Amino acid sequence: MENRRGESGEMEQEWQKILKKSITTVKELADRFPDVPGGLHEVAAKYPVKINPYYLSLMKTHDDPVALQAVPSAEELGGVHGHEDPLAELHLSCVDNLIHRYPDRVVLLASRDCAVYCRFCMRKRNTGRTGGLTPNSFKDAVAYIREDHRIKEVILSGGDPFLLADDRIEHLLSEIRRIAHVGMIRIHSRVMCTLPQRITQALAGILAKYHPVCVNTHFNHPAELTAQAEKSLKILAGNGIMLGCQTVLLKGVNNDPKVLENLFRKLVCAGVRPYYLHHPDLVKGTGHFYCSLDQGISIMNSLRGFISGMCIPDYVVDLPGGAGKVSALPSRLCGADEKEYVFENHKGSLIRYPCL
Repeated sequence: MENRRGESGEMEQEWQKILKKSITTVKELADRFPDVPGGLHEVAAKYPVKINPYYLSLMKTHDDPVALQAVPSAEELGGVHGHEDPLAELHLSCVDNLIHRYPDRVVLLASRDCAVYCRFCMRKRNTGRTGGLTPNSFKDAVAYIREDHRIKEVILSGGDPFLLADDRIEHLLSEIRRIAHVGMIRIHSRVMCTLPQRITQALAGILAKYHPVCVNTHFNHPAELTAQAEKSLKILAGNGIMLGCQTVLLKGVNNDPKVLENLFRKLVCAGVRPYYLHHPDLVKGTGHFYCSLDQGISIMNSLRGFISGMCIPDYVVDLPGGAGKVSALPSRLCGADEKEYVFENHKGSLIRYPCL
């Protein structure tokens, strides 16, 4: 098969060819899963569909834990809860595509494209939409970061920054690294899960030039952590990239302590630190994924003390209106006086600890 040249003039890589074969219509989806419910055209018109062949290959049925994350559901148009922008990102955008919620860090929306359109996406409002980071908006973002010396960390997010071509990624990193007060560059990407072929030695080599760089990936179910996914993680780790994972608690996908225990163990064995377990954001069109906070707390408590602390992420809620993340777990400190503290351990026993 003859190679074609992409936007940057480079020969198309394997991951780009895979993306071009993605399912993007309800008809294609029905051809793959004849038992998928009908009447999804209206859903797809509002919230577009995109499932690349690799991620599609992980699905056994149209409603298994992997498929639920990518196959549209009529429930996306139902329900009265949720908002298009529950975290007030548009309000917090100081310049185009730059979100400044916390004093010391900013989120730069480097891309609007993804390898898979996740049905639970926190930025569902942008899914499949045109736009994204332009040379002018990037120039404005860099100028803003350069002028605000409180900013110590820049987070590239999207969409998925790793769907940009290598040369564009290097340009972004090199410009950010020129800003003296920025110490850490973090990249949020799901391609290690949804399109691991994107992670090449060439890409990892580019990232390694701009250390310190941290990549936070996103796995929600053990079935996603395939041999190919693990290979992509090893390529990054082998180039000194720090790896974390931000998982989302999703009804029908992973709201089960055994599923999460298996996932977190596999992540640590693959060299990835479970970083956050996110309670699902109150995003319009995602209500069928919601779990109660009580269930999430119960799941986390069932893990604490029974698997290594390295395997346990912080269970967090991203508060509405851009108020920031808070831990959802209650304190294990049950009481205190002048002489001692009282803690509850993982077995439910009350243990006294002296005040020194």
